[in-house]
Amino acid sequence: MKYLMTLSLLMTSLTTLGNSLPDGPPERRASILPADHDIPKDEFGKMVRQGQLIFSNTGQFAGAYVGNDLSCRNCHLDQGRKAGSAPLWAAFLSYPAYRAKNHRVNTFAERLQECFVYSMNGKAPPLGDPILVALESYAYWMEKNAKINPLLQERGIPQLQKPGTPPSYERGKTVYANNCALCHGTSGQGRRANDGHMVFPPLWGDRSFNWGAGMAHLNKAAAYIKTNMPLSLGGSLSDQDAWDVAYFMDGHNRPQDPRYTGSVDETRALFHHTQNSLYGHLVAGHVLGNDPVSKN
Repeated sequence: MKYLMTLSLLMTSLTTLGNSLPDGPPERRASILPADHDIPKDEFGKMVRQGQLIFSNTGQFAGAYVGNDLSCRNCHLDQGRKAGSAPLWAAFLSYPAYRAKNHRVNTFAERLQECFVYSMNGKAPPLGDPILVALESYAYWMEKNAKINPLLQERGIPQLQKPGTPPSYERGKTVYANNCALCHGTSGQGRRANDGHMVFPPLWGDRSFNWGAGMAHLNKAAAYIKTNMPLSLGGSLSDQDAWDVAYFMDGHNRPQDPRYTGSVDETRALFHHTQNSLYGHLVAGHVLGNDPVSKN
C-alpha cells in the first residue's frame, strides 16, 4: 500500500511536470531536481538553506548531536539528490512508514533522528529542534520542486543479489587497496583537506559510523558500493567485488551499537541476528564488537 501511495504521488508529479523531463525513452528519463538558485528568498528559503548547510557539513552546523567525522552528504550524494544513494527527496516521500528496526511507524523526523544516533554515532536532536526542521525543510523543498519520473526506482539503494561465491575478507582487502584506499585511506581513516575538514569519510575506527548503522550490514553496504563507488564510477565494480569489499570494510571494528546490552552475544542475538551482520563474529583475528573503537 505504501508503494502504491508513493506511485500515485509520483504520477501526479509527472502529469504536472512531465513535459519538462528530458527527451528519451520514458523509463530512462532521470528525475530533475531543483538547483540551489531555485531556493526561495524568503523565511522558508532561509530554513531550506540552513538545512542544506547542516546536510553538507553536519559536524559544523549540528555538532552537539554528531559523534564522528561523517556528514549526511557522505552517503546521500550530490547533496541528497543522487538516485541510488538513498536520496533525501525520495526519503521524504516514503514516510511515515513502519520500520522493523524499532518495530513501529516512524515519521520522517524520527528517521532523521536515527541517522544522528547510528550513522553519526551521536544523539538524536529533540523532535521540533531547529536542526530537524531545517533538514525536513530542505527535503520537502527538493521533493516539492522535483520533476519526478515514476517509471524509475530512484528511492533508497538498488538491491544487489548475493554473489555466487561467499564474500571474502582477503579478496576485499585487495579490492579496497585498488579502488578505495586513495580516497578513504589505507587504514580506512578517511582523507582531510589542508584546512583540516574531512573530504572523504572514515569507513571504520572510532570516527566512523557505529554498529547500529545500516552500512554495517553487508547487503546494504555492498549494494551502496556497487551503485555509487568509486565516486563518479558507480557500477564499475563487479557484484563479487562489491560484496568482497563490503565484507572487508565491515570486517573492522567501529563504535559500539548504542543498543548494546553489556554483552556482545546478547546484543547480537537481539539486534544483529542476521547473516548480513558481522557483529560478534571472529574476523581477521578479532571478535567484532568486543573492541568497538580500535583502528584495525
